[in-house]
Amino acid sequence: MEHHYYFIVEILSRLGLGHFAHEWAHVLHSWLVMIILILGCYLLVKGIQLIPTKGQSLLEMIVEGLENFMVDITGPEGRTFFPYICTIFLYVLVSNLIGLIPGFISPTANINTTLSLALLTFVLTHAIGVKFHGPKYLKHFLGPVIFLAPLMIIIEIIGHLARVMSLSIRLFGNIMGKEKILGILFGLAGLYFAPLPILFLGLLVSLIQAVVFMLLSIVYFTGAMEEAH
Repeated sequence: MEHHYYFIVEILSRLGLGHFAHEWAHVLHSWLVMIILILGCYLLVKGIQLIPTKGQSLLEMIVEGLENFMVDITGPEGRTFFPYICTIFLYVLVSNLIGLIPGFISPTANINTTLSLALLTFVLTHAIGVKFHGPKYLKHFLGPVIFLAPLMIIIEIIGHLARVMSLSIRLFGNIMGKEKILGILFGLAGLYFAPLPILFLGLLVSLIQAVVFMLLSIVYFTGAMEEAH
């Protein structure tokens, strides 16, 4: 069976872990993304000063921009789940971008990764609803008219499950498409000049999909925070 060439997979294959590396390439690259984020944040905040350095200023600008963007939508209460929103945005963004480097693959080009992220948002959405409303959160599923409640419950459950499918398939489909197109162009037209326009589009798609995933998560959280009508 033919396999794509990935640096991490080849290194592990030489160590006798070839089957595991080929089978779980997306997991290995997901770990790599987490290491990049952890080390990057550590280096940027190392030696935090009252007068920030360039690295510290960059990190503060990113975090503050994401927080202000989220609070404009959710209100001040949204700060309680900002750590998740910031983390998910940075993880999806770096995961999308790493696939643009020859020899690496985007973890988000695998449906298992995107489904896991969507399930996290799904679970946290309802945890926020219960936190803000307690047992009254169930009113979100009953609808405005009590005698239609059995029907509305089914509709609401289907709608919430559709969110998981929408989040996971949208991100997976776009990033997988980007990977396939780049792979074809690299194979047909060389590694550098011909794929450059697609690389630019890949950067754009990577950023847009990270923003879309973050924005939809914020919208779902905000809906769970609101009072049922």
